[in-house]
Amino acid sequence: MSNVQEYLVSSSGQMCLPAPVRRRWNLDDGGPVDVLDLGFGVLAVPKGEGRRLLADLLGRDEHADFVRGLADDPDLATT
Repeated sequence: MSNVQEYLVSSSGQMCLPAPVRRRWNLDDGGPVDVLDLGFGVLAVPKGEGRRLLADLLGRDEHADFVRGLADDPDLATT
């Protein structure tokens, strides 16, 4: 499935995933996901996929530069 859907984020930062999405990713009872702050947007992926995805998208040096750049923004988590 490849489409764009709009989701609402509450003032407390919570986001609700629709039932079909929760079923597809085995999150019916809730559970962890990896969240990647890409600088231009946020991507949520199944737990364990975030680091693999970053490794596929960025080389080690590019990723290190990206993480160092996050230190300038106190609102972003660094890893």
